[in-house]
Parts: sequence; structure tokens; C-alpha cells
Amino acid sequence: MTSSTAVLLFNLGGPDDLASVEPFLVNLFTDREIIQLPGGAALQPWVARLIAKMRGPSVRNNYRRIGGGSPQLRITRQQAQALEDRLNSACGPRERPEGSAALAAPVSASEWGWGPTSSNKSSTADAYRVFVAMRYSQPTADDALRAISDAGITRIITLTLFPHWSKATTGSSRNEFERVLSSPRWKDSRFAITHIEHYADDPLYIEALTDTVRVAWNDIPERRRARTVLLFSAHGLPQRFIDEGDPYVEHIDATRFGVLERLDLPNRQLLAFQSRTGPVKWIGPGTEEVLAELGDEGVSDVLIIPLSFVSDHIETLYEVDMLFADAARDAGITGYYRPPALNCHPLFIEALAKLVTDHNGAPTPHRNQRHAHPARLRAVVDEPALVD
Repeated sequence: MTSSTAVLLFNLGGPDDLASVEPFLVNLFTDREIIQLPGGAALQPWVARLIAKMRGPSVRNNYRRIGGGSPQLRITRQQAQALEDRLNSACGPRERPEGSAALAAPVSASEWGWGPTSSNKSSTADAYRVFVAMRYSQPTADDALRAISDAGITRIITLTLFPHWSKATTGSSRNEFERVLSSPRWKDSRFAITHIEHYADDPLYIEALTDTVRVAWNDIPERRRARTVLLFSAHGLPQRFIDEGDPYVEHIDATRFGVLERLDLPNRQLLAFQSRTGPVKWIGPGTEEVLAELGDEGVSDVLIIPLSFVSDHIETLYEVDMLFADAARDAGITGYYRPPALNCHPLFIEALAKLVTDHNGAPTPHRNQRHAHPARLRAVVDEPALVD
């Protein structure tokens, strides 16, 4: 065994190529924790395959337009490598100066004393290893546990790449992870596991996101800035989740208001929700609807700020960059701008590293508490637990 700690990144996943689109959709629509299809649990896999077959051609076309597959796994692996390098660097995570003045210009990798290479590794270079588990594609949670076990690591910190907690994202990933742990292969394992489940109000994360917005803001012609509307666009969620107490919208607002405080701009700002599909009531308003309304009002410039996404994938590259850009043009909006995704932004990696190092060695809830409201888990989220 090794004294290393494994950091396991949770992410949604996506089809790596066009042939993987239908299997990905089947996995997505089979998850009854977020989608309860007609016919009950027994028929859901069959109905999921039918829906995947019907929607496959249009979804494949969307992925074809962004290069023939999702870049999410590639980018998540890059984030994992950058995080592992940062955690094992000699200087360790550092604090970012507070206040909007500290963010007057975009942050650079050199400002933080590190870049894509890990030339400043210390003698504790193996203190952390970072692994990836996708919810609806590979590598799965089981794949990740095999890799962690093969490395001789027993201490695991799961770290969600969904900053805003929802049962549809981190909740589903966590529950799938627990199911895998209880399977015959792993039920007798001796992993010590704790969890980082949300960080919507984390200062470094918010500063990283603000930094990307400043990049886009600086690209807007100065004469057009005063009339530019800031449109935050978060992933949609069925209304019933919120009615049942899901804190997702509260977490989104925590991030949004944190960004606005740091930007300190007088511009009008709005919140909308994207990726709303299926015959259920979704939280709103929809991003396309808001763009149409802004056009009707005579708005000519919009800076659209994707929230709840920490990397480029179908929701940014297709929905925001193509679908919503077309909707904006149709509405008469001639200035349409979008910040770069966080991806491997040095300040975002710094935020993740500090979350891990601050968390390491602190307690997490007992397994039978895992379905409690995360806001009420904050004080006990780090209580050590052995899975056996």
C-alpha cells in the first residue's frame, strides 16, 4: 500500500465519437434518479434505448458540428493532470488577493508560478494521484476504483466538477459511486473515503470564473460596453427537483452574485436556463426565450456567461456558440460575446487544489446520511469513514 491520496473527479461524461452517441444516451435515459420514464423501473432500459434510437440522428449531428464527439473526457483528463501537478508542487496552493482590484486584469499562469509542466515538483510528488469517473460514459466509477486499487491507494477524496449541488449531477454521481462500492467486487474493500460535493461560493472558484468574464469583457468594443446586457446561462433542471428541496438554484445565485460583486459593473444582468428537454416543467426562463425578449426590447449587445460548466462540451460549443448565437442574430442582437470556459484556467486549478488540501484529513457524513440536504452537511461533510 502507498500513503498517497487519490482525488477522484466526478463528471457527466459524453460520447467520444459519433458511434458512442446512442450508448451515451441510453446510459443517460436509464438513470431513474433524474429521469423517470413511463412504464416503471423494469421498462425504463427498454424505453431509454427507444428514445436513444429516435434522438440519435439529431444528437449525432450536433456532435458532428463540434468536431465529431465530446471534448469533455480529454479536457477532464487535462484538468486532472494539472490538479495532480499543482497538488504535488513544492509551493502548494496559494491564496488569491481579495477585492475587485486584484482582478482588474486576467490572471496568467506565470503569476501563479506554474504552467502546463510540473518543473517545481517536490519530494512529495506522489502525495496525490488524480483519477476520473464519468457518470454516463467511460471511465466509470468502477474503472476508477480499479485504477486506484491497482495503485495501492486506500485514501480517496471525491471531488465533483459540478460546483452547484443537484441530485441530477453530483447526487447521481455520488449514488452511482456508492452502488459500485457495495458491489461484490468492492464491498470488502478498505477504502477510506471523504467527499467534496459543492463549492458554489468558493472565493477562488468565483474569482476564476470572474477572470474569464473579464477576458470577454475586454474583447467587447469599448463604445458598446455600456449597453451590453450580462446574461448568465445555467443548465436547466426539472421544477420538481427544486420543489423537493434541491439547492441548485440557490447555489447558482451564490456564484452569480459573487461574480457580479467582483465585476462591479453597472450593466443590467439576467439569469436564464438552457438544455431543457422533455415533456416536464423546467425551471426558467429559457435562454433562447430571454434572447428573443431582449431583441424585442432593442438590446443590441449580450455577454452570455455560462454557469454550472467548468469545461467546454456540447452545452457551450453547440448550444451557446451556435444555437444561441443564431437565436441572438435572429432577434437582432448584433454583438454576442462569450467568455472562454474554465477548462485548465490556472486559477480554477488553484481553487480545486485548495479545496482538496483544506479538506484532506477532515470528517465526512456517515454513509446513511448521504441523501441529506448538502447545505446541512457543511459542518459534517468531512467525518472520516471506512468503506467495508
